[in-house]
Amino acid sequence: MPFIEVSTVVAGDISGIWEIVSDMEGYPKFMPNLQSVTIEERGENSTVSSWVSNVDGRVIRWRERDVFFPAEYRIAYNQISGDLKKFEGQWLLEEVTEGVKIVLTVDFEFGIPMVATLLNPLLKKKVRENSEGMLAAIKGLCEGK
Repeated sequence: MPFIEVSTVVAGDISGIWEIVSDMEGYPKFMPNLQSVTIEERGENSTVSSWVSNVDGRVIRWRERDVFFPAEYRIAYNQISGDLKKFEGQWLLEEVTEGVKIVLTVDFEFGIPMVATLLNPLLKKKVRENSEGMLAAIKGLCEGK
C-alpha cells in the first residue's frame, strides 16, 4: 500500500491558512485537476464530500468523510466509496519559525493485486505530484502568488 507524505512552509497566519485548507469546496477554484468537490453532509466537525478529479485525462471519483480537529489544525479523511480500494490520510498545520508548515499524507491502495504491483509505482508518482500540486496551489493562494 503506497504512502505519500508531502509538506511545504507557507508565510502567513495559521488561522487564515486553516480557513483555506478546511474549505475543500473551494479547492477547484485554484486546483486545476479538481473538477468538483461537493459537500453532501455537514456535521459539527465532519463532512461527507464527493470529489471528481481529472488526472492525465482519467476521471477519478470518490466520496470521503472528513473529520476536522480545529484545535489541532488537523483534518483526517478516508474514502467511503470510489475508484480506489483505499484512500485516506490527513492534513496537518503546524506553526514554525518561517510561517506555517502544511503536511499532507495520503495512504492508498489500488485494489487489484496483480495490477497493483505494476501500477503502484506509477500511481505513487502521480499521487505525489498531485499532492505537491495541491500544496503549491494553497501556498500560492495564501501568499498571493
